[in-house]
Amino acid sequence: MPSIEIDSALIAPGLGLVPAEFQRLLDTGKIRVLCERGTGEDAGAYRASFYLGDQRVRLLVDADGRLLQDPEVRDATATRQP
Repeated sequence: MPSIEIDSALIAPGLGLVPAEFQRLLDTGKIRVLCERGTGEDAGAYRASFYLGDQRVRLLVDADGRLLQDPEVRDATATRQP
């Protein structure tokens, strides 16, 4: 899988952070990342999800890290059942 770089300025605000704080938390493992590669008609696209506590920012990007659609920002607990 290629190395994909995504500007932290696209992610940090969705987690309520400034880019420098986002990078520090990412470097220390406090922010978890999941990157999925598209197949079939989604080939060439990547879905990157960034998690901090119960918050999630999800981006759809190309191999150069350019956004393909607006970031999706959610409270991860919104999908949990009581």
